[in-house]
Amino acid sequence: MSASIYIKNMVCDRCIMVIENELKKLNIVVEDIKLGEVVLSKELSHIEKNQLKHTLHTLGFELIDDKKTRIIEKIKNKIIEQIHHQAFHQKTNFSEILSRQLNHDYNYLSNLFSEIEGITIEKYVIAQKIEKVKELLLYNELSLSEIADSLNYSSVAYLSNQFKKVTGQTPSAFKLNNENKRKALDKI
Repeated sequence: MSASIYIKNMVCDRCIMVIENELKKLNIVVEDIKLGEVVLSKELSHIEKNQLKHTLHTLGFELIDDKKTRIIEKIKNKIIEQIHHQAFHQKTNFSEILSRQLNHDYNYLSNLFSEIEGITIEKYVIAQKIEKVKELLLYNELSLSEIADSLNYSSVAYLSNQFKKVTGQTPSAFKLNNENKRKALDKI
């Protein structure tokens, strides 16, 4: 009988590879793995669970046991997936996506997120979008207009204003400043 475990701070494909390798080292059989969730072939024993918790902790991950924290991680992972790992091209309505994919009313998800994280889902989305803008600026492959378009900003001016509000500097100043470091996605 398969069982799911939930892991905090899984934000990219590299995280999936790291978790998969560590589970193999612990002889834990994986049926499926995606951001924040691993489906195992069987329930973990108490000893296996403790070993896994220790291993994950040393790598900067965390096993999630309570339902509310699992929901929060699913919200974060869906937002990260939409912003960092998928082509935008169409208007993204996060409230619809989250409600549909997590099978909960958006008001419930929004209130829970705000209660536990101390910020709104909307501010979290903005923070993730700004990190994506930073990444694209540093790659230097797209113009600011192309970046605004790819992330569904209504205009370059709106993107620039939001960027400055969040980072304290304009996108062009950010590009010129070599000391800027992007935040790790799990630190946003």
